[in-house]
Amino acid sequence: MLFNSYVFILFFLPLTLVLYYGLNRRAHFELAKIALILMSIWFYAYFHWSYVFILLASILANYALSVWMLRKAQGSRFRRGLLTAGIVLNLSVIAYYKYLDFFIGNINYVFGRQIPFLNILMPLGISFFTFQQISWLVDSYRGETGPQSFTDYGLFVVFFPQLVAGPIVSCHEMVPQFSEPERKKFSHGEMARGIYLFSVGLFKKVILADTLGAGADWGFAAPGSLSCADTILVALIYTLQLYFDFSGYCDMACGIAAMFHLELPINFNSPYKAVSVADFWNRWHMSLTRFLTKYVYIPLGGSRGGRGRTFCNIFIVFLLSGLWHGASWTYILWGILHGTAQVLYRVFAKIWDRVPKVISWAATFLFLTLSWIVFRAESVADALVMFRNIFTGRTGGISSGLLQCFDVLEFTYLEEHIGFLGNIVNRIPSLHLWILVAVSLGIVLFGKNCYEKKFTPTLSKALGCIVMLTWSVLSLSGLSSFLYFNF
Repeated sequence: MLFNSYVFILFFLPLTLVLYYGLNRRAHFELAKIALILMSIWFYAYFHWSYVFILLASILANYALSVWMLRKAQGSRFRRGLLTAGIVLNLSVIAYYKYLDFFIGNINYVFGRQIPFLNILMPLGISFFTFQQISWLVDSYRGETGPQSFTDYGLFVVFFPQLVAGPIVSCHEMVPQFSEPERKKFSHGEMARGIYLFSVGLFKKVILADTLGAGADWGFAAPGSLSCADTILVALIYTLQLYFDFSGYCDMACGIAAMFHLELPINFNSPYKAVSVADFWNRWHMSLTRFLTKYVYIPLGGSRGGRGRTFCNIFIVFLLSGLWHGASWTYILWGILHGTAQVLYRVFAKIWDRVPKVISWAATFLFLTLSWIVFRAESVADALVMFRNIFTGRTGGISSGLLQCFDVLEFTYLEEHIGFLGNIVNRIPSLHLWILVAVSLGIVLFGKNCYEKKFTPTLSKALGCIVMLTWSVLSLSGLSSFLYFNF
C-alpha cells in the first residue's frame, strides 16, 4: 500500500487511527499494539501477500536469537556464536533475494556460462527491516536492549510508517515509546503536526517529485539521443526528483508516526545545502549513515588505526552503501565514487574548509548531480554515454520530447484561462520546465525543512495544509511508488 494512494489516505490510515486510539481509550493497551501490528502486516501484504511469510519468518527467527542471547553470559563464546549466526542468516536472506541473480549474471559473463536466472521476486523493504533487526541483534549481544516482549519487538519491526523505506530505527529510540502512558493518549497537537508533515510530504511526492520524474524517466530511457543541454537538464531534474521523493517519504513517515503520538528519528536534513560530501552524508539518509557507522565502520576500527586504515574503512563503508542500494554495477560504482570523495575530503579537509562556502557548495552540488547519473543509469555504459553527452555531446536546444513531459494540467489550465500566459509560452516553449526547476531549486536551497523549527499550529499552516492536501489528492491520477522502495 502506498502513502500516496486513495485507499491509504481515505480508508487505511483513518481506520487504523480509530482502532488504535479506541483500544487505548478503553485501556486495552496490549490489544492496541497488536492491532497496530496486524494493520502494519496488512499494509505490507497489500504489495504482495507472499512477502508476509518472509517478513514473519524473519521476525520470529531474529526474536528467538535475541532472547537466546540474553540468556547466555555476556561475552561468552556461545553468545558470540548466536550473534554470528544471526548476522549470517540475515545477510544470507538479503543475498538470496536481492543479489543472487546479479551474481549469476556476472559468473555467466566472466566464465562464459549459461546458468539460468532464478528471477526471484525481491520482498519490498527487505534491506530496511533486515538491517533494523541486525541492529537489534548486535544491541542485544551488547546488553543494550534488555528483555522485550514479542509484541514490542514485532511492532518495532513492522510499524508501517517506516517498514518499507526507513528510517532504520534502533531499539532505544522506539521501544520505550510503546510503553509511555502519555503516548497512548490522543494528542490534538501531535495530530495537527502529523497532518501537516503528511501534507507537506504528499505535496513533495505527488506534485514535485512525480512531475520531475516524467522528465527524468524520458531522458534516462534513451541517453544516446540526448543533446548536451538535454543531458544536463535530465541530470538536474533527477537530482531534484530524488530529493523530493525521498524527502516527501520521510516527511510522510514522520507525520504518520506523529498521528500515533510516536516519534521517528530525522532521516533527511536539507542535504543539498551541504558544503562537502561529508556534510552531505550527515544530512542524507541519516539513519543508514548512522547504521553503517555504528555497525560497520567502528567495528572495523574506525579512525583508530592510522590514516591508511581509516581511509580503507571509509571506502569499505561506502562500497557497502552502494551495494546496499541495489544489485547493479551502477550502485557499486556510485558507492566507490562517494567513498573516494570522502577519502579525498579527509586528506584535504583543512584546505577545503577554508574555501568560500559558495564555491564549496557549488562543487559539492556538481559532484552530487554527476554521481546521481551513475546511480540512476540503467547500466555503466549508459552512464558513460551521458557523461560523453555533457562534455563532448552535440549542441542544440532542448528536445521537444523533454518539454512535453512538463505539459502538466496545472500549467495548461492557467494558460487557457489567462490569455497572455499562453502567448508567453508560445514564445518560450521551455517555460514550464524552467519554472518547475527554479521553484524546486528555490525550495531545496533556501527553504527550511520541517524539522528546523518547532511546529506551532497557525491559521496560515492550516490553510497551507488544506491546499497541499487537496491539490495532492486531486492529482492522484496514477500510483507512483517511492524510489527508495526499490532498495
